[in-house]
Amino acid sequence: MIRVALICSLMLMTGCSSPRPTPRPDLNGLLRQSVNSRRDPSLGGRWLASLGQRNGRERVELIDLRNRNPVPLPGLNRADAQPISVSVSADGQRLAVVQQRDGRTELVLYRRNVGATQRLPLDPPGVPRSVSLDGEGRRLAVQVSRNGRWDVDLIRLP
Repeated sequence: MIRVALICSLMLMTGCSSPRPTPRPDLNGLLRQSVNSRRDPSLGGRWLASLGQRNGRERVELIDLRNRNPVPLPGLNRADAQPISVSVSADGQRLAVVQQRDGRTELVLYRRNVGATQRLPLDPPGVPRSVSLDGEGRRLAVQVSRNGRWDVDLIRLP
């Protein structure tokens, strides 16, 4: 009798619990094949942006999850720039990137529709470290180092 009650209780608990998260082996395998290593993921709708290392150099990568293809980013991955952090909007049209270039760390906004980057100034000045773009691509949260402490700046984009 106790055994039957225990089995019924376990069945009820299992049936009422939410489904467990499951990895996507098909997609994860594809992501592992495209670059040597990948970090700093940002998921925006059907888009996955991350920093991938290929041939010993890190670069911003964008994957269209629907068709599982990398998306070209002309004008973004410059030879003289090292990306540190990336974030993508839900429509995949805007990417915010923290990168090192010419001995300084800067925040840039990349617009896929025109294939161009725009440097975004910080006020007051500081050193950006990581960035998060909202789904609409209209606001940024940026972690910034100023005078030995970390701040978070919110920036409204045009």
